[in-house]
Amino acid sequence: MRVGRCGTALGTALALASLGLTVDNLRRLRVPDPTAPPPRERVAVLVPARDEEADIVDCVRALLAAVEGWPVPAEILVLDDGSTDTTAARVRALGVRVLDGVPPPPGWLAKPWACHQLARATTADVLVFVDADVRVAPHGLAATVDLLRRAGLDLVSPHPRQRAEGPAERLVQPLLAWSWLATLPLGIAERSPRPTLSAANGQLLAVDARAYREAGGHPPDQVLDDLALLRALKRHGRRGVVADGTAVAECRMYHGAAEVRAGYTKSLWAAFGTRPSAAAVVGMLVLVHVVPALAALRGSRVGLVGYLAGVASRVLAARRTGARPGDAVAHPVSVLAVAALTVESWRRRRAGTLRWRGRPVVAESPSRAA
Repeated sequence: MRVGRCGTALGTALALASLGLTVDNLRRLRVPDPTAPPPRERVAVLVPARDEEADIVDCVRALLAAVEGWPVPAEILVLDDGSTDTTAARVRALGVRVLDGVPPPPGWLAKPWACHQLARATTADVLVFVDADVRVAPHGLAATVDLLRRAGLDLVSPHPRQRAEGPAERLVQPLLAWSWLATLPLGIAERSPRPTLSAANGQLLAVDARAYREAGGHPPDQVLDDLALLRALKRHGRRGVVADGTAVAECRMYHGAAEVRAGYTKSLWAAFGTRPSAAAVVGMLVLVHVVPALAALRGSRVGLVGYLAGVASRVLAARRTGARPGDAVAHPVSVLAVAALTVESWRRRRAGTLRWRGRPVVAESPSRAA
């Protein structure tokens, strides 16, 4: 691949700008207070679960420990979303209420429908959605609700520390936090009503219940349900933002290369809007984080500066979010991996073969079902 000087210079300039944005975002990033007292309002902790017998017990035990002794007892609800394993039995054995989910109606995807059912089952003032593979710290829930109220937000999404153990996980998972730290101006995003200026992580997400219901709750047909919820809130004049959840919770999202591939393939097609938009974003990532590295291999000093800027951005993000800073040296390879996953995601989207846990990723339209 031949790398032009103009492309190298432009990519390097943008890499330096991205590094500057990363530094600024790390300064602005909201951090939950680990010493925050328990909330004195009604909080519901809502866990959608499907075939989660390997994770659900540790998840729920951590939640029980996090709400122990609260002056206003928290409500913990787990929705069994059609599990074929012992998920529901294991939760009931812990003395926690389990809702038996019903299949999603036409127009709904499984995860938003599960969250919708959970939200309907409570009258709490704050809804905290937690994925089954998340482990909250003992102070995690109190700190999350405190940040929601103290910052005057309607939604807050503390980004859990991402555990990445295998090579594929370490190659791709750190980009999850780095992507918004390096590309989204958080200070502007928090204040802006523009839905496009949004970042959220549904692994741990707290939302004011009144704002949630006024915005219509989880949009029914969105693969990226967390991002879609925040955008819906913004359209109703509400505010929300992603936060530093490194000390609040941790999550091992995928186990091994096969799960990484399947997990990201199911959703990357929806991350950038239309297919042309996805192509433009992927092209920009390659220009900024791959082209300078290729030029550096050919002896370009400008390219070396661009490569080092991308690595520095990743290192800073890794140190803040609990990832391995040393993995940043492979940053261009990580970007290429995500580019390849995006291409595969769109290919499978067009072929209609995207599925997750035995169910289609794209919702069936009500009109077609009728």
